[in-house]
Amino acid sequence: MVLVKGADTEIIEYLLHAEREVCEVVKVTDQYPELTVADAYVLQKKLVHRKIVEGSKRVGVKLGLTSKAKQQMMGINEAIYGYLVSDMLALEWEPVKYDQFIHPKVEPEIAFLMGEDLQGTNITAEDVMKATKYVTPALEVIDSRYLNFKFTLPDVIADNCSSARFILGSKWVDPMRVDLAKVGMVMSKNGEMATVGTGAAVLGHPASAIAWAVNKLGMQNEGLKKGDIVLSGALSEAIAFQTGDSIIAQFDGLGSVSMFCK
Repeated sequence: MVLVKGADTEIIEYLLHAEREVCEVVKVTDQYPELTVADAYVLQKKLVHRKIVEGSKRVGVKLGLTSKAKQQMMGINEAIYGYLVSDMLALEWEPVKYDQFIHPKVEPEIAFLMGEDLQGTNITAEDVMKATKYVTPALEVIDSRYLNFKFTLPDVIADNCSSARFILGSKWVDPMRVDLAKVGMVMSKNGEMATVGTGAAVLGHPASAIAWAVNKLGMQNEGLKKGDIVLSGALSEAIAFQTGDSIIAQFDGLGSVSMFCK
């Protein structure tokens, strides 16, 4: 860590306070410009650990920046990952409350439910598919704690990749029965089409993105556990929403997932 002693605790408190108080803050790198990606992952892990100590449970992993367009925009050449905890799970039949967020956006994803443990540093997309029990449509609400949703790569990683909420569809499908790269998706807001995408937008194949994450976790002697939920990455750009908005994402062969905000 390049941070001075005690700065990690200060940064974690800073980000947790912003989330709890629903207030945006200036990015961490304004004060710590030397913060590296490796430092940021250490901070992320400590931040998530704090949530677990306070009563949440780790339920899985999420991928971010899985599209080549987003990576080029950020000037990077690989994805990022964060963790899912139990209090992020929202239910499709219950409205999401807008006042719990700062400046939320929603993006459509394919979620994987792991049927067995998966760990290593040479994991392939085929390994991921074999270890997956089901896939289902998902919506992820991202809500950066940073002012105007502006940040550097270390900032967003430290902030657990803007994680806020996720919603899973009710249809669970055997991943071997669907060509996930070719799955088409249409996301609508208030009955009007907002975005379209395909599974191939996620590093060519959603399982490839997950394999990348497993290999990265493997370097930290971590991996995926049986029962983990993994959000494989957005099939299209995220869209902003407000109180009263209704979102639905429909996926070929996988069904749909919806969200209402009040």
